[in-house]
Amino acid sequence: MDYQPPPFFSRGPAPLVRLAFFVLLAFLLMVLDARFRYAESIRQAVALLAYPLQWITLAPVELINTSSDFFTTQVALKRDNDALKSKQLQDANSLLMLEALRAENAQLRRLLEARELVPRRSTLAEILYTGRDPFSRKIIVDKGTQQGIEEGQAVIDDIGVIGQVTRVYPLLAEVTLITDKEQRVPVEVVRNGLRAIVYGGGAAGTLDLSYTAANADIQADDVLVTSGIDGTYPAGLPVAKVSRIERDAAYAFAKITCIPISGVEQNRQVLVLSQEARLPPPAAEAESNLVKAAKQKRPRKRE
Repeated sequence: MDYQPPPFFSRGPAPLVRLAFFVLLAFLLMVLDARFRYAESIRQAVALLAYPLQWITLAPVELINTSSDFFTTQVALKRDNDALKSKQLQDANSLLMLEALRAENAQLRRLLEARELVPRRSTLAEILYTGRDPFSRKIIVDKGTQQGIEEGQAVIDDIGVIGQVTRVYPLLAEVTLITDKEQRVPVEVVRNGLRAIVYGGGAAGTLDLSYTAANADIQADDVLVTSGIDGTYPAGLPVAKVSRIERDAAYAFAKITCIPISGVEQNRQVLVLSQEARLPPPAAEAESNLVKAAKQKRPRKRE
């Protein structure tokens, strides 16, 4: 008689039977749920219970994605900020250049208008740099003997007298400003026609009306223009304005300080005046121009 020990675990139905049972049960539940929605509340309850586990499981992934987006955004913002700063600097540079060009264009227009009023031929020149000597007031312009510049020619801007050409090179010329201590300009007072001479070398770029009698009829804010008696400067060009007058009975001469009217140390373009006056057209040409003008004004005959 064979003796077999009892099984340690009760095996129950066979695995194949259990598989078939659960498959049929699942199929039945799916059919019932599809037709009658019996498992809807069960699904909601299971989803509610599983949500915390799902959130805890996905939290590290969300944290990594958020950190990555944060650093990516910071890098992009820094790059965009640097690009905007660079563009702002470029725009500021362009704006400054535009303002400088506008100012230069306006000054050139005023120079062209002044050229029409001066009865001498003129050459437009540009100031390159100031002189090397700190004790003199001189500028260097970009026109020389090749452009017909000569020593002694007057230099003006759109407002008044700047100075005089004192040295000429083939392509450059040296201009001594009227505020230099070696410059003298014959002037007259616009108000009463009193003639005098202004001297350069005053403090802070001013002019001195030296050797003027203490009882001379000169007042503050009087405008001084060139008298034209020296042959260098045409008559009537603005030179300076009287700013201060000091009279002392102990001295025969008054101490008169003047301020230059022109932009002696401001403008970039100047006009160099020739020593020859601008001549009128020949008589024959002038007569022909008058005849042409009369013909144009003559009314037409009615047919």
